[in-house]
Amino acid sequence: MDSASMTGLATALANGGFSVARFEFAYMAARRLTGAVKPPPRADHLLDEYRAAIGELDAGKLIIGGKSMGGRVASMIADETFAAGKIRGLLCLGYPFHPPGKPEQLRTAHLEALRTPTLICQGTRDPFGSKEEVSSYALSEQIDLLWLEDGDHDLKPRKKISGHSASDHLRRLSEYASHWSARL
Repeated sequence: MDSASMTGLATALANGGFSVARFEFAYMAARRLTGAVKPPPRADHLLDEYRAAIGELDAGKLIIGGKSMGGRVASMIADETFAAGKIRGLLCLGYPFHPPGKPEQLRTAHLEALRTPTLICQGTRDPFGSKEEVSSYALSEQIDLLWLEDGDHDLKPRKKISGHSASDHLRRLSEYASHWSARL
């Protein structure tokens, strides 16, 4: 949760007027303590951990979300928490639409009927779901997609190829997310 990428994303959102609360799933904390990199548990095994984390925050004003697995888990509880009046929206950064190299293993079934206002910020060359791939998915009309040109899974572009820098993308994300949240 305190990697350079996560810190940059949190700072960009804070610059857009968001109060950002970060937490770490137990499996990630274990990686930090032991140094052993084991595969993450199934996303549905992390739901209660996410519910507990947001249970500590100011219900009703929240926009939940996360980066990659955190966004996926947040999206799996979004409708229940939105219907209960605990959140206003969902913000996912680098959503893992499918495992890299396995576009047939979609993780989108629950996104087709999502009722929660959602913003997904994705790099156009993200190996977990490129712009070309995602454009063919049946996603809820509640989902707004912000595509960051030439961005990877961490939303970082190749400056020499795209002409954009990571700072450019973070600034764009901040501005777009701020305008999106103001409409909620």
